[in-house]
Amino acid sequence: MGNNIQSEQAWRQSLLSIGCGLLSCAVLGLLWEGIGRNPENPITQVLPPPSQFLPVLFESDFKIGLGSQAASIYQSVAVTLVRVLVGMTVAFIGSILCGLLISLSKWSELFILPVLGLIAPIAPIAWVPLALVVFGVSNLTAIFIVFMGVFFTLTIATVAEIKRIPKNLLMTAQNLGGGSFNRWRWVIVPAVLPGVFTLLRLNFIAAWMAVLAAEMTGLRDGLGTVVMTGRNLFNSDLILLGICIIGITGFAVDRLLLLIQRKFFWWQV
Repeated sequence: MGNNIQSEQAWRQSLLSIGCGLLSCAVLGLLWEGIGRNPENPITQVLPPPSQFLPVLFESDFKIGLGSQAASIYQSVAVTLVRVLVGMTVAFIGSILCGLLISLSKWSELFILPVLGLIAPIAPIAWVPLALVVFGVSNLTAIFIVFMGVFFTLTIATVAEIKRIPKNLLMTAQNLGGGSFNRWRWVIVPAVLPGVFTLLRLNFIAAWMAVLAAEMTGLRDGLGTVVMTGRNLFNSDLILLGICIIGITGFAVDRLLLLIQRKFFWWQV
């Protein structure tokens, strides 16, 4: 009975959150449209109303670019999502493994953690020139930049999460006959995963911005390329269209990560 009440309350809270979010977005859109309706307003030249730049999608048959290099907007969204998700997945798995290995030895923490702490504050965009030299203008460049943007922070977080595990929890597992491997498998790793994934979701914004910056360096597809195409053509409508799609897609991915967190790491308090 109690579980049904909690589920119903959670469902109502979700509906309320969605409703408030849609309402706030609608109000913002109406205000933007109202201000942009005045052609004498100088802001309109820089920020045209949605009714002006949204038809660009239909007029171009949902394609962005020139001639044979034109890519559909669906392809641009899909390519950017693949790049950022691959980079974040590799960084997440790699950080968990590296954090576990570092925690096996006190000397590893003393020597390796300072190096990770030195590299972690470096902005992902700062890696763009190096990535271009090593990988050229390719998908690997974007994936590498996403990886570098979150890997070191997640590794440090993994080590910190391991240290936060209560000692009595490990002692209980040992008293119940759990060997060293089973303690790592059934106690330490499950205790670490939720916290590290939460930090991964919080770092998604940085990874999202990093992959867009990488796409602006000359890649032929992706959402970053949509904005750069608008800049090269001096087309503010196309620029704003790309910005809106970037915002909507990024928000949708963040909600997806939150859903994954609640579904697969349900034991997190």
